[in-house]
Amino acid sequence: MPTKTTPPASKTRTIAYWLITGLIALGITGSGIGNLVAPPELVAAYEKLGYPLYVMVLLGVAKLLAAIAMLAPRFPRLKEWAYAGIAFDMIGAFYSHVMVGDPINETIMPLVFLSLAMSSYFLRPADRRLPDAAS
Repeated sequence: MPTKTTPPASKTRTIAYWLITGLIALGITGSGIGNLVAPPELVAAYEKLGYPLYVMVLLGVAKLLAAIAMLAPRFPRLKEWAYAGIAFDMIGAFYSHVMVGDPINETIMPLVFLSLAMSSYFLRPADRRLPDAAS
């Protein structure tokens, strides 16, 4: 009886997806917890960026929900929204850091994180995509 095997390219893609997705989920979870705990240095950063402090709680909860959605099986539409939320958050963070004149290392990090999230998004296996999404 023949066994079904996954082609090496597909295995490599799956491994890359899970490694990158794990990093993103870990980073988003840590960031979300940080927002909810609100250590003084993060509060100072939010104040420097001009954000009201209640935004920390909103973003903290949203980040934790996004991490759960990314890792949970099924719910491809929810995953789409999670990736979109991460993209909006990272683009907003980049823009905010640019506007207050932060150094390049603080300014560029959201774009690095965004590129990892985009990599995870485009490497998703078929069962984690919407049925009508192009491959």
